[in-house]
Amino acid sequence: MCDTFVSMPGHSLSGNVIFGKNSDREPDEAQAILRVPALRQEARSVRCTFISIPQAAETFEVILSKPFQMWGTEMGVNEHGLAIGNEAVFTKMPLAKKNTGLTGMDMLRLALERCRTADQALGQIVQLLADFGQDACGGYRNQRFFYSNSFLIADPEEAWVLETAGPFWAAQKVRSGFRSISNALTIGEDFDLIHDKAIDYAKNKGGSKKGRPFRFSDAFSDWFYTRMGRGRIRQARTAGLGSACSGALNVHEALCMLSTHYPEGESFTPTRCNTASVCMHATGLTNPSNTTGSMVAEIRRKAPHTVWLTGTSFPCLSVWKPFFLGPGYAGTWEKDLPLPGAAPDESLWWSAENVHRKIARQYQKRKPLIGEDRSRLQGALLEEEGILIRNGGDPGACSRFSEKAFRDCEALLFNWRNRLENKKQNRGFGTL
Repeated sequence: MCDTFVSMPGHSLSGNVIFGKNSDREPDEAQAILRVPALRQEARSVRCTFISIPQAAETFEVILSKPFQMWGTEMGVNEHGLAIGNEAVFTKMPLAKKNTGLTGMDMLRLALERCRTADQALGQIVQLLADFGQDACGGYRNQRFFYSNSFLIADPEEAWVLETAGPFWAAQKVRSGFRSISNALTIGEDFDLIHDKAIDYAKNKGGSKKGRPFRFSDAFSDWFYTRMGRGRIRQARTAGLGSACSGALNVHEALCMLSTHYPEGESFTPTRCNTASVCMHATGLTNPSNTTGSMVAEIRRKAPHTVWLTGTSFPCLSVWKPFFLGPGYAGTWEKDLPLPGAAPDESLWWSAENVHRKIARQYQKRKPLIGEDRSRLQGALLEEEGILIRNGGDPGACSRFSEKAFRDCEALLFNWRNRLENKKQNRGFGTL
């Protein structure tokens, strides 16, 4: 389960595109922050998650938040300010479950590496779907988790929603305002582009009733998994929150939006979470996913693009770290970040997971005890980033700030861990 949104320039306080996503995956599926430089490729093919496909002559610099074991990515931004997030959607179209295609995450990364604009990325993903299909497992330990994909694609000027059902697809241009997607098809009769055989196929299968306008979502949506995943409830929730910020949505509001729960308020505990929650906490069979990584990106026309990543699970307990992309903003220090593996290690993700799970045991008691530290650091990072950008966004200063912000977040996490583990030093966290 995931949620993705975009705020167009006229809807955002800064006049820039603001793009956000929560990635909801299996609880132990660590998520890595990976920065890949622009490259002239010598290899003739690239190995994706399950299959190899022809490689492009050159690939652009990207920053990704991805499941540790997959080639593809849940979300990311490239040097040109192209941002993409994908969603699992459940449709009537069967998949062979033989892993002969690309995952939605593969297609997302390929588009980021190869495209400059949202228009180009839309065309790239549609072509990849036609050439290779999407018969590819999207799960981690659950090796039977196959699904179709939807995508939200944005650049500094425009955005597209692309929704697929097996080989078929429909696309809707986002012209203004706020748009969100979740784990359900949302495009009805208001598509701008569509697969040339989708309507005839649906009519022949009885998915489109004679005399009524063709609606892509009605024709292709699966009923059971779409309902159980509550994607429409979450999409309505993010749409409502985002639309209420018309002309005033900023990065802080976006971070808060991705940290919301259902039910919200003092009564919330992770054990009561269900699939209607935007910040997801797994509870079992009917709610098997945690939010394992989150991203908010401010995409600018001229200045560097700022990509805020948690690199950790549970945005409600995380501090978002700033990274910068754009001409002259090639990343260097990120290459030394330890990537997480399958088992607990010293990576950021697993270090945070150790702390987050202890807090979750007594969520209502322990979360407020870290809340002041968390809010203070996040507020300081947002303020300093704003000053940097207003002063021209010097590449060297941005890089130093980004690394310092990351180290400050690590230090705060270390402090929380010590307080949790040392009851004599601080009994405020309660009995572990």
